[in-house]
Amino acid sequence: MRNGQQLPIRKVGKKIELYKNMVYEWLNVDGPNAIERLLWTDRCASEIWTIRIYDSKAQPVRRDAAELKQSFLTGEVRVLAQDPFAYLSRPESEIKEEHRQHRDKSWELIAPLVENGEEAYRSYSRDARVTKLAEANGCAKSTIYRNRRRYFQRGQTKNSQLPLFDQCGWRNRLEPKASDDEQQQEDGREAKKLGRPSTLSAATSEPLGVNITKKTLELFRAGIKLFYERRTKRKLTQAFQLTLEKFFNIGYYQDRNGVWVPALPPASERPTYRQFKYWYYKERQPRRAQIARDGVTRHNLSGRAKLGDSTQMAVGPGSIFQIDATIGDVYLVSSLDRNWIIGRPVIYFVIDVFSRLIVGLSVALEGPSWLGAMLALENVRTDKVVFCAEYGISIEESEWPVSHLPEALMADRGELEGYNADHLVNAFNITVHNTAPYRGDLKGIVEQHIDLSNEKIIHWIPGRVRKRERGDRDYRLDATLTLHEFQKLMVLSALDHNNEQRLNGYRKDEYLIADHVEPYPIDLWNWGIRNRSGHLCKPDIETVRLNLLPEAEASVTQNGISFASLKYSSELAQREQWFERAGENGSWKIRIAHDPRTRNRIYLRLDGGKRVETCHLLTADKTFLDRNWYETVDEFELQKQRAEHSLTRQHQSRARFHAATNQVVTKAQEQLAIARVDTSDRARVAGIRENRKHERQLERNANAWELGADPKPITPEPTLQISAYVPPPQPTDKLRMMRQRRLQK
Repeated sequence: MRNGQQLPIRKVGKKIELYKNMVYEWLNVDGPNAIERLLWTDRCASEIWTIRIYDSKAQPVRRDAAELKQSFLTGEVRVLAQDPFAYLSRPESEIKEEHRQHRDKSWELIAPLVENGEEAYRSYSRDARVTKLAEANGCAKSTIYRNRRRYFQRGQTKNSQLPLFDQCGWRNRLEPKASDDEQQQEDGREAKKLGRPSTLSAATSEPLGVNITKKTLELFRAGIKLFYERRTKRKLTQAFQLTLEKFFNIGYYQDRNGVWVPALPPASERPTYRQFKYWYYKERQPRRAQIARDGVTRHNLSGRAKLGDSTQMAVGPGSIFQIDATIGDVYLVSSLDRNWIIGRPVIYFVIDVFSRLIVGLSVALEGPSWLGAMLALENVRTDKVVFCAEYGISIEESEWPVSHLPEALMADRGELEGYNADHLVNAFNITVHNTAPYRGDLKGIVEQHIDLSNEKIIHWIPGRVRKRERGDRDYRLDATLTLHEFQKLMVLSALDHNNEQRLNGYRKDEYLIADHVEPYPIDLWNWGIRNRSGHLCKPDIETVRLNLLPEAEASVTQNGISFASLKYSSELAQREQWFERAGENGSWKIRIAHDPRTRNRIYLRLDGGKRVETCHLLTADKTFLDRNWYETVDEFELQKQRAEHSLTRQHQSRARFHAATNQVVTKAQEQLAIARVDTSDRARVAGIRENRKHERQLERNANAWELGADPKPITPEPTLQISAYVPPPQPTDKLRMMRQRRLQK
């Protein structure tokens, strides 16, 4: 140290020398605990002793000298330009008498402990000498430990024991200590401030500020990387402030609440935000900065260099179709009752890459899902003259001459990623491309058309979605169009785009230029059909629909083909006796195609999807006739929920039944115990038949049916005395007596 100021590190090539009382900061540690002092080192020793200078409970720590030197080389550690306790090294004349007395008294306590070299650090904890000194001086051991810690932390000088009375109280407590000019100078700093002087400097004629050295520039880079190029997306001014606190502080001080605050040098002695900003933009790498702040995904989507052209992917019409869906920014009403608002539609567009022609579209309430994509792809194959006639629009075939399937189809990782799209590949040899996640720019043609359709149509119709301010009318209440009417608008928009939309940004090749082809979608399509055809196919519409239907797994059982808890049958299954074989050998799985919009039929794909076998719903499940798949699934799910919900009732009723049964049995057992006082087990068993006879007779008398009303009492009239008549015996009496004797045997 020189006058209490930290000496700089001297670099000899790649070698770094460490010196006693060096104060340095770990850049990967936050807060005041990052600042340490080197207490002891030796050229021949491989270990050093250090201590944290702001930790009130710190103890000397032994470190590896080579590791610390390596940390300096890698930039993990920096030397503080100023020792935070350098102000303690001042002339005796500037120290108050009472402060000197306090210092000398504290020094006498710890002098025997700190004047024996390295041993002062080794025997720091559980030192028996501390106990003896405390007893000899009549003080607490904590006082000796505290004074010795201050000695190590404040520079290992006698003045380290000076009291900090001047920092007590309210006045100037929040102000960091001022330093001498010599202590504020940095190694390598120019004597004169370079560059244009600031307004204050010009007014005072004094050079203010600092020059940017290589070391300062390295700290700027570290601050940018640590605080600005992060996903937190701080402002550059915030990153500058944090950089000053982290890398340009001259130490830490405690505020009145005990919080350690970085002590910054005066504004005239530290870099300015203007310098920080200048060097950031001078060295800024846009790709690295965007990836650091926005992430790789967003950079690839919107920040990367856009040097390609999607048109180059397509040789001619039908080479590649792009498909995508969006939720229409408009609310619709029901065709049954216009007071019913039914929400927003799902719009699918299919566009030819070569010509930008809209080759198919779908506007429905399904999706985004495979069902919505299925409707759009089915529309690609549909005859557009017939399709437009459904909406009362009369066109010529030349206005929309598309009813073909492409050679390749490009979509995002959604509807066309899975087993459903495999049938397009197998049946029609269509290649399906799925873009990478969050890379909508790879199918930018259809993505851009979605935005254009919003600006062209949806933005101007009632019920559109718009930003609402407080007090504004709910735009959903403005819904006016039905689904059919909105579909008609989208068809008109597609016709206008195909025939009237000039593609000013379309890059024509030399052949298009030579033939003077104007960049209209219909003209590009027609030219491509004449000169570059061969990529389109036109299969039967029923075959297309069959292979667009989603596939699922069903089971062949003895009760029929089971799918979604419903049973089906077909002529093929009955002819080949599938159900009888399932009864003998057990069920097996088969793949079926189904339309989620109805449960009436499912389909078996035969001959690689070229032939279809229809399976009809059995009469036993006619309850679900004309129901869609979602209603069926909901019903069976509700049945499961009701069954689970009924478990509580079932368990409770079973508990009531058991309680009532136990009561009856217990009462019967009590009465039996009373009745068996004078009866033996043998006597009870021997009288079963006779007892049964009496019990049966008692039951007959109690339960005999007596039909009709009871007769009225009749007053007997006087009659003549007639001798009693005895009827002859009847055969039934003999039979009854014989049966009774047989039963008694």
